[in-house]
Order: sequence, then structure tokens, then C-alpha cells
Amino acid sequence: MYDVRKILEDLADEKFKDFSLKLIPTNNNILGVKIPQLRTITREMPEEDKRPYIDHYNCEYLEELIIKGLLIGQLNGDIQEILSHVDDFTSSIDNWLVCDCFCSGLKVTKKNMETVWEFIQPYLYSDDEFKVRFAVVMMLDHYICEDYIDQVIAALDSVKHDGYYVKMAVAWAVSVCFVKFSDKTMKYLKYNNLDDWTYNKSIQKIIESRRVDDMTKDSLRKMRRK
Repeated sequence: MYDVRKILEDLADEKFKDFSLKLIPTNNNILGVKIPQLRTITREMPEEDKRPYIDHYNCEYLEELIIKGLLIGQLNGDIQEILSHVDDFTSSIDNWLVCDCFCSGLKVTKKNMETVWEFIQPYLYSDDEFKVRFAVVMMLDHYICEDYIDQVIAALDSVKHDGYYVKMAVAWAVSVCFVKFSDKTMKYLKYNNLDDWTYNKSIQKIIESRRVDDMTKDSLRKMRRK
């Protein structure tokens, strides 16, 4: 089989490892390999090695887990089989980087929007912080569009998990909703069930966007909760 660990060890960068450890406090088993390099590894891996890696490879390092997630995102075929792999993988997510790389790579979503939408809904109500984040980031990456914006806003409003990485993801998603659908999201911000921290963080992220005009930012500043 393609010797992924040796390739990763050869690419490992101690300075990048130290930088990554500061950003990912929930996982310290990191080699220090950048995401573009991990994507290259998945592209260069022989096709016959990809399924065995997904099914059997023992992911000891963060980078090995990210590679597994990226490979799942490349799967073609029966959507239910792919979603079975997705479900298994979500139990391995223990940090925001693995979660977010995995979500962005699930290109199968585009051709199976309704099926994947229904699939991610139960994760919104999980007790597991990163399973909830998975569902929120999936909506952020794939569903902030004309056909789903109302459902996304309603789903974000229903999230009640107190985990930091959930709240940050919800705030991030609300800010993207605002940039793409400002009128709908402004109405939502005036009448919502977000906790104060998540609400104010959403406002902050919208104000930080270069795609929001100064007049709107001034209005949003006045809407902060004290």
C-alpha cells in the first residue's frame, strides 16, 4: 500500500507543527504538513489503495485523519454507501480543522442536495460538539443558496449546543447568510433565539466582512446585545 506515513514524515515541518498546535488545542498528535500537501497526497494515491485506506488505515496523526476524510469526499457511487462512510468518520472528528476540511471536500453533496440535507439534520441535535459543528459547517459550505436559505436560518436558530466550536460555526454561518442574503438575515437577527454570545459573535463577523457597507455595519453595531 501507498506509504502515507513515510510521505507525511518526509513532508513534516516543525515550525508549521508548532503553529498548528496553537490553532488546534484539542489535538496534539500533529506532524506539521499543510493542507494543500495533503490534497496532493490523495490525488497521487493509487486508486486501488484508496478504499483500503478508508476502511482499514489506522490514523495515528491528525494529517492521516484529514487524508481519510478527503478520500471519502472523493468517493463515487451509491450515496447511501458514501453517507455510511461519512457517518463513521464523524465519530473520529475531534477538532475544527478535521471537521472543516471534511465538510468542504464532500462534493457529492451537490448532486444529492435533498438526501444529504436530511442526513445532516440529526447531527444538529447531537451531544457531541464536533458532530453538531459538522452539520453546521455542511450547511455553511453547501446550503447557503436560494433553495435552502430559509431552512438554513431555521436550522441555525435551533442549535442549542454550548460548545465553543459549535457557537463559532453558527456565528460564521450566520455571517455568510448575511453576506449572501442580507435582507432575510437582517430580519432574522431582529427576531431570533441565539444566545447572546453567538448573536454578538455573528454581528462581529458580519461587521468584519469587506462585502458589507459601512452604513449597514453602523446599524449592526447598534444591534449588539449588552
